[in-house]
Amino acid sequence: MKSAGTRNLPPRPALYTLDYESPVGVLEIAGSDEAVYSILFTDEDAAVNVKREDTPNVLLDCYEQLDDYFKGERHEFTFPYIFEGTVFQKDVWNALTAISYGKTGSYKDIAVAIGNEKAIRAVGSANGRNKLSIVIPCHRIIGSNGKLTGYAGGLWRKEWLLQHEKTFKKE
Repeated sequence: MKSAGTRNLPPRPALYTLDYESPVGVLEIAGSDEAVYSILFTDEDAAVNVKREDTPNVLLDCYEQLDDYFKGERHEFTFPYIFEGTVFQKDVWNALTAISYGKTGSYKDIAVAIGNEKAIRAVGSANGRNKLSIVIPCHRIIGSNGKLTGYAGGLWRKEWLLQHEKTFKKE
């Protein structure tokens, strides 16, 4: 007999992790054989989850593309990834991907882009729940006054990422 509240959901595929040591800290890449689910900063001082024989190609591709990004050689990402969130959050995250490398936008810009200009605070909340750091460029969101605003990875990382992109931006 099922308990109340359980649903028949398909089983989630096996997840793998791989750490990337970036100039601003270790990023943990998590995903399946088919897609990346998250890229998050960790509190680790050094990579713990290293490349192994069974590491899926999609995680290896993500690793290489992040490496190219940090070298200033990549401005867009092409590996498959999956958003996990509400419809509203996914709308916000999709809108974030429209902010080009080396550019910035505001919470209001995103709210307008998704057709809900009064949802500025909700956009900020969705931005903070982004699990695909750098790839979904929430670091490119600044205050409408031009100042840096919150970033789950820390404002110092946000500042570094924005400066990095400014340095390698192609005109």
